[in-house]
Amino acid sequence: MKIFLKFSLVSFVFFLLGWFSQDYISSQIRLGKMTNLDKIKEKKQLDVIILNSPTIYYIGPERKMGFEYELLASYAKEIGVDLNLTVVDTVNEALELSKAGLGDITAAGLTMTPEREKDFVFGPKYFLVQEQMICHKDMYKQKNFPKDMEDLSGLHIVVGKSTSYAQTLETLRELYPDINASYDDNTSTEGLLKMVWEKKIDCTVADSNIFAINQRYYPELSMAFAISERKHLAWVLRDGDTSVKDSLYKWINRCEQAGKMAELRDFYYAYLNIFDYYDTKVFHKRIGSRLPKYEKYFKEAGERYDIPWTLLAAQSYQESHWNARAKSHTGVRGMMMLTLTTAKSLGVKNRLDAKESIFGGAKYISKMEKRFGKEVKGKNRILFALAAYNIGMGHMHDAQTLARRMNKDPYSWRDIKTVLPLLSQKRYYKQLKYGYARGSEPVRYVSSIHQYATIIYQKDKQLVFNETKE
Repeated sequence: MKIFLKFSLVSFVFFLLGWFSQDYISSQIRLGKMTNLDKIKEKKQLDVIILNSPTIYYIGPERKMGFEYELLASYAKEIGVDLNLTVVDTVNEALELSKAGLGDITAAGLTMTPEREKDFVFGPKYFLVQEQMICHKDMYKQKNFPKDMEDLSGLHIVVGKSTSYAQTLETLRELYPDINASYDDNTSTEGLLKMVWEKKIDCTVADSNIFAINQRYYPELSMAFAISERKHLAWVLRDGDTSVKDSLYKWINRCEQAGKMAELRDFYYAYLNIFDYYDTKVFHKRIGSRLPKYEKYFKEAGERYDIPWTLLAAQSYQESHWNARAKSHTGVRGMMMLTLTTAKSLGVKNRLDAKESIFGGAKYISKMEKRFGKEVKGKNRILFALAAYNIGMGHMHDAQTLARRMNKDPYSWRDIKTVLPLLSQKRYYKQLKYGYARGSEPVRYVSSIHQYATIIYQKDKQLVFNETKE
């Protein structure tokens, strides 16, 4: 009986402590003594105003994606809360909601400018960009493509309202009063780039990263010249104390030191350096003329083997340019350019049959992916599988061995792609099991497929980042 009473008393004390603890927290919130970070943790939710944009946030083939979105999701996980998004379509809308006090963080590809710093609290810098004047290539033929600020006289230029571009142009107007610029509060930067491509306006301004991504969808766009120095991007934070800012600084530093930031930048931006105007233009045409014949096979195979169909289609284009009767000098044939031996092992009887080839290629990628250990995680798995499809599993294992010897991460594509080209150098390959390999090829191969897959997806969804809502 005494033991029972003692146990009951202890339980009651803990109950009171818990009740008083919750009551104390609530009282502190009412008194305004809790930090902004404490309040986020108390509500178990990080409220974010986020711009629907290919550089920031969009719905990908299988999940939510975007450089800034992935950063925010990682930070929310770090502090143990859920991520709650309010998706907007323009910078102006994002800043208006932020001014109204909504959102703990506003992520809209915002550059830190003196004007904005008067009105908003910014968090740590996370990316470096430059503002660029973007026009249509056909203006070269018309001999009015601008080469400098003075050439902008007489051109119809439109930029988004409340963007840093508008602030920059207003400053430049003091030196060049003939600049004909107007400000649109309903159209995103991506939408204005499309209007330039459609020749509805002459030029617009975009950050260098935004232009680089959108040039894949609108290859006729061209950068005329930069109109600013390099500027830093940062998130706008809720006004108050510095607790969230301090927390973000520490978290970003840990991500940088662990290589996570570099890996994320690499995934979203490393492929942008590979841009060929002619190849991209031809690819866009073939999306309309050739892809529809085989799209259903890519979708069926993708569903069967749990691979995004856009990636299968992109790989097929890289292999054969969607030519079912393609043949190389080495004897590989068909949509997925299978060797006779590989085709037999996959049960493909006729390599020139488009459906058989596509399903065979998908099956082969799936087999490659399963042969890598569980240490290869996330996005790295499919990138490793694609590289193995191109160069062979043996050489991929050699690259991993070499990565270990060089104190690089053998399970990260970011490191493996720097090691693969070394397989063509004797001082490296002579110490490896499978010997010489043209290691630069799988790096270019994977990069090209990444580019093609992104273009196919955005074409299929008609620039889905301007249509989706959350």
